[in-house]
Amino acid sequence: MTTQKNKRALVCGASQGIGEATARALALAGHSVILLARNGDKLEKVRASLPGSGHQILAGDLEDLIWLESAVKKELQNGSITILLNNSGGPKTGALLEAKAEDFLAALSSHVLASQKLVQLLAPSMQAEKFGRIVNLISTSVKVPIPNLGVSNTIRGAMANWSKTLAYELGPFGITVNNVLPGFTKTERLKTLVKNSAEKLNLSDDEIEKQWKATIPARRFAEAVEIADAIVFLCSEKASYINGINLPVDGGRTPNL
Repeated sequence: MTTQKNKRALVCGASQGIGEATARALALAGHSVILLARNGDKLEKVRASLPGSGHQILAGDLEDLIWLESAVKKELQNGSITILLNNSGGPKTGALLEAKAEDFLAALSSHVLASQKLVQLLAPSMQAEKFGRIVNLISTSVKVPIPNLGVSNTIRGAMANWSKTLAYELGPFGITVNNVLPGFTKTERLKTLVKNSAEKLNLSDDEIEKQWKATIPARRFAEAVEIADAIVFLCSEKASYINGINLPVDGGRTPNL
C-alpha cells in the first residue's frame, strides 16, 4: 500500500479561506505543499505558518495558462506532485440573463481550463506512481442551482461533469477524482455574498446571516477547516475506493441526496 505521508500537494487558491485551511491540513498530515494564488505576499505568510518542511509557493493567475504551465513544469523538476486541489475564486454574481460573454469566458478559464491544464501536467507522475488524488472545490449548485449565481451555477456544472469524466479515465491508474461541495462557509466570499444580498433586500448583514442559517439543519456556517478536513480525507489512502463523487459539506442544507 502507498503511504499517505510525504506526498507533494498542489493547492490552488491557497492564500486564504478554504484553500489556506486545506494547505494547513495537508501539511499537518505530513505532506509538502505547493501554495498557488495570485498574491505572493499572502502566500509567503501562509507558508511561514505551515508545519513541516519543503513547502513552496507559485504566485500567479490561474487564467494565465502559459504562466501556469511554465511554473508547474518547473516545480515538477523538484519531484512528483500526486495531490491536487483545484480551487478558484467564485465567478461574478448576478442573474444569468444579465451575464456577459466575458464573465463566462473568465470563469471558464480560471476553473475548467486551468484545472484541465493542471491535470494534464500532473497525471503522468500520478500514473507512474500508481497514486493520485484530484479534488475539485466547487459548489452545492451542481445539485440545486443557487439564485443570483447564474455564471457560477453554469461553470460549476461544467466542472462536475469534467470531473466525472476524468474519474472514469484515471481510475485504472490508482487516481481518484472527486468534488467537494461546500455550503455556507466563513470566508471572504461569503461576506461578499451576504453584503450583496443585504443591499439588494435593504436588510442588515446580520439579518441576512440569520435567514441563511435558518435554512441549514446545523443552524450555523461552516468553519473553513471543516471543509478542509473532508478534502484531506479524500486525498488519503483511506479514500482509495471513493471516486467520481460529489460530496456536500453543508450542514445538511442541500435538499436532495
